[in-house]
Amino acid sequence: MPRSLVIAAAQLGPVQRAHTREQVVQRMLVLLRDAAAMGAELVVFPELCLTTFFPRWLIEDEAELDAYYETRMPGPATQALFDEAKRLGVGLHLGYAELQHEGDRKRRFNAAMLVERDGRVASIYRKVHLPGHAEPEPWRRFQHLEKRYFEPGPGFTAVRAFGGVVGVAICNDRRWSETYRVLGLQGVELVLIGYNTPVHNPPAPEHDRLGDFHNHLVMQAGAYQNGTWVVGVAKAGVEEGCEMIGGSCIIAPTGEVVALCSTRDDELAVARCDLDLCNSYKRSVFDFAKHRQPHAYGLIVSRTGAIPPEQDRGSKS
Repeated sequence: MPRSLVIAAAQLGPVQRAHTREQVVQRMLVLLRDAAAMGAELVVFPELCLTTFFPRWLIEDEAELDAYYETRMPGPATQALFDEAKRLGVGLHLGYAELQHEGDRKRRFNAAMLVERDGRVASIYRKVHLPGHAEPEPWRRFQHLEKRYFEPGPGFTAVRAFGGVVGVAICNDRRWSETYRVLGLQGVELVLIGYNTPVHNPPAPEHDRLGDFHNHLVMQAGAYQNGTWVVGVAKAGVEEGCEMIGGSCIIAPTGEVVALCSTRDDELAVARCDLDLCNSYKRSVFDFAKHRQPHAYGLIVSRTGAIPPEQDRGSKS
């Protein structure tokens, strides 16, 4: 019997700086209930979904910065969402800024929590590939200070949940093939990815027209090359003057997009996902045990930056 799971990609439109968590949660509750009415068993919300995308500003006041983070999840503003999901028997994925206190030290992560249908926390993932920069760059139209406000997470761990093997990644993680392969080597069958991605890329504006294409390209490749479902969910629209892509989607292990949001506002894309569809890819062209050659991949873990080969001394320049 197929291991079928109905999943809803719950895209959010913009969250402005003045919006409270309570206001955002009310919007999320509407999407949650609508998804449940459509038969969804898992609702996937975006990265940093409870607040505006605060790394676009330099925030020097510590108390102001801390206000964007969650010290516990669920907290007072989010408890209603978790309670309603449990009442409906629907699982949750949501991204948030996490603040940990270790003695006098503060640790900050871009995190995502996966919650089973019975309310049990299945996993908490902390973003590995932090984009942007650590120091303000005044020439930018807006900042991208994730390297200032977060530390990288420890890695990619798949868990057994929702009747399958599930992994989580966040935003920029989706652009790196290593993300999917490390999860693929754990037999992942479903990868959940929230993102906040601006249309404009200040260091490379020539990429702007390709934002939606690149978004789907990397997730479709990751799905096919690892025989897994991938769900990518945006916080989209014009947020504090910054236009962000949408394109929230559900991608099959074939690499095909099977459900897609058409707006940049609050919207659902829903699909019934047969986790057993992964098997034909994992047992044939991407049968890792038969075909991988780890002896040839050493550079992947021994080197960070690209180093071209030395020029042949006998060749002409």
